[in-house]
Amino acid sequence: MLSNLFTSILTEGTFTGTQLGIVTITSLVCGLIIAISYSIKNKCSRSFAVTLVLLPAIVELVIILVNGNIGAGVAVAGAFSLVRFRSAPGKGQEITSIFLAMAVGLATGMGYIGVAILFSLIISVINLILNITKFGAEGENHRTLKITVPENLDYEGKFEDIFDKYLSSYMYDEIKTSNMGSLYKITLSVVLKAGISTKEFLDEIRTRNGNLDISLGRRIDSMDSL
Repeated sequence: MLSNLFTSILTEGTFTGTQLGIVTITSLVCGLIIAISYSIKNKCSRSFAVTLVLLPAIVELVIILVNGNIGAGVAVAGAFSLVRFRSAPGKGQEITSIFLAMAVGLATGMGYIGVAILFSLIISVINLILNITKFGAEGENHRTLKITVPENLDYEGKFEDIFDKYLSSYMYDEIKTSNMGSLYKITLSVVLKAGISTKEFLDEIRTRNGNLDISLGRRIDSMDSL
């Protein structure tokens, strides 16, 4: 019984209407599983969700129409996938979900219904668990600090004693001039110590920078795109 799950229902590139209906429905169901799994803990647009649902069926049809020639099918499906990435970079999980949908379409296109369903469920569950547990995410204390200082202020060594008091670690990311060179804007990646008062932290900084703009916000992970 278990071995039947890993047996193809298509033979030698031929298929009947019933077989085509079975693999297409399976592709759509697997695509729906992938889309739901992705959207639970991620920001997901309606367009991207629909893409994940339909992509396995599209790839499956491509594989079937090339009469079982896997090399040609992968080449055509790969060409289709370029449409998604040609204009804007995708996030890591977006690209992973698309490749998963394509892999499921490849499996159903070859007739391996059991493999497609099992693989979709396993990967979707693992993806969901990793998202729920926030695997690989930075802690809540990781922030981005932006300080504006006047041009006549020697900022080097000016704030380090405050940083040592309130921060576990810090790193200068960027220093740039603004307002015709009359201001410096300093950007740092910082890790706040547990239990500190952010108000007191910012108050001490603004007594040193002439009460100019200060920003303390969550870090934006620019490395998430591929």
